[in-house]
Amino acid sequence: MEVRAFTGGDREGLISLWSVCDLLRPWNDPDRDIDRKLDTDPEGLLVLETDGVVIGSVMVGYDGHRGWVNYLAVHPAHRARGVGRLLMAAAEDRLTASGCPKVNLLVRTSNSAALGFYQRLGYVLDDVVSLGKRLDEGSGARRRTKNR
Repeated sequence: MEVRAFTGGDREGLISLWSVCDLLRPWNDPDRDIDRKLDTDPEGLLVLETDGVVIGSVMVGYDGHRGWVNYLAVHPAHRARGVGRLLMAAAEDRLTASGCPKVNLLVRTSNSAALGFYQRLGYVLDDVVSLGKRLDEGSGARRRTKNR
């Protein structure tokens, strides 16, 4: 198994993987997420396939201050076999090669399995609060600004 950069032929399999791993949300269009990543850093979208099927993914980014990991996914049939560790090692190697001093990631508080996985890899809870604001069309904040 080898982690490699995403190619156009991976799109359908990648979105299917994200779906079966329950990573998709109504407010995030996976095609747009893929396109935005390809526009800014195509080498940062990594996949792992076996027998022509995408069974794992990770999206890696570095903003010059912190590295970020998103869309880590391992097909349920391939879990507990080191696939997640392999993907995270590839993500961390890529960030280290970029000079990144620290990596951050977000995990839903309800996802205890993911929290345990990351803690086994040496990730710790930071004493911070994650804040967010939607900037895309349709967000309440954007509509309020337009109406002023």
